[in-house]
Amino acid sequence: MIFVLGVLLFALGILISVALHEYGHFATARMFGMKVTRYFIGFGPTLFAFKKGEVEYGLKAIPAGAFVKIIGMTPLEDEEEVAPEDKNRVFWRKPLWQRTIVLAAGSIAHFIIGLVIVWILVSFIGIGNPDRAAAAEESSATATVAVAECIPPADAPADFACGPNDQPGPAAAGGIQDGDRVTSVNGVQVTNWEQMTAAIQPLPAGVAATITVLRDGQTVTTTVTPYASETVGTDGQTKPVSKIGVGAYIDPAIPLTVAYGPIDGIGETFAVTGQFAEGIGKAVVNLPQKVPALWNSLTGGERDPDTPVSVVGASRIGGELAERSEWEMFFVLLATLNFFIGVFNLLPLLPLDGGHIAIAWFEKVRSWVYGWMKKPDPGRVDYLKLLPVTYVVIVIFAGFTLLTVAADIVNPIVLFK
Repeated sequence: MIFVLGVLLFALGILISVALHEYGHFATARMFGMKVTRYFIGFGPTLFAFKKGEVEYGLKAIPAGAFVKIIGMTPLEDEEEVAPEDKNRVFWRKPLWQRTIVLAAGSIAHFIIGLVIVWILVSFIGIGNPDRAAAAEESSATATVAVAECIPPADAPADFACGPNDQPGPAAAGGIQDGDRVTSVNGVQVTNWEQMTAAIQPLPAGVAATITVLRDGQTVTTTVTPYASETVGTDGQTKPVSKIGVGAYIDPAIPLTVAYGPIDGIGETFAVTGQFAEGIGKAVVNLPQKVPALWNSLTGGERDPDTPVSVVGASRIGGELAERSEWEMFFVLLATLNFFIGVFNLLPLLPLDGGHIAIAWFEKVRSWVYGWMKKPDPGRVDYLKLLPVTYVVIVIFAGFTLLTVAADIVNPIVLFK
């Protein structure tokens, strides 16, 4: 039940975001006196509608987005319906800076939504405590370990908890304690996590090994019997290794998350958003490279968790996170999705808003050049000539959308197995 509610809540968040995207266009167009005639949420048959002033507002049956009608967005639109007194209110007759703001307002709305979500998250809900990351780095640098109570099964989920019938972990059985600093393995001196794992992994499973640790300033030597396991190497291949059941030690007194409050949260919001920016930029650039992996997931291959997801997949992940009360990641995902859509929508491709912005500025620059050359202004770009390219982009986007939706239905990303 919680899963379903989480899915619906995340889907509602996406719908609200898209509706606010269109409202960004709507509000800025009205602010600049442009002729706006419709603002609807959803597509398909109209459930209800009403008219206030010159604008018709309404809700349609399919909650797959929203749209706004601004007269004169492209030369393909019929302006015959515009009254003579409204001719100067047509979109393309307005100054370039106003048109640019209106076109960019949708993406700006997504950026604002993302910032608000992050602010709520860091101010009141809490985000991952950076002190824990620092503690983990320190543990790695000094080979300070936390001890696993048992040997987890090979298919253990991320939140696996040891039970009374599970086999005790070798390190725990050997008397190693949380916070111990490993200094040698079978006589091989180690000073950090990398050296420690390099010494342990080749050990024969089931054969006792001598481990020396530093505890409260005292040297303690004990015997530990490694168990056979697997790990993924730098080449992406799985290989057999030995383990003793230890992880990076983090002081349990350091809380998992931290909330900064509404004032300090403002600065932290921009810091966290800056961290998102790099990942989102890489995601946009690497998007075409993910298509083969998506196709592979439809033909029986394992779904790469780094592949793109559709609204269906994102909502499903949102349901998983809600089910496990992972609200930090729930809101991080929703904020990241808004930032991603905002950036993606500004790409200079028709029919995206970025494509319209690029054409508007191209027209302006071309007019400047023609004026400098003392030639007649060539006027507006002929959108009819751009239709073939636009259709190609639409087909590519539609195909990519169908591919991600199909992958999310047939072979979805599962965070918690």
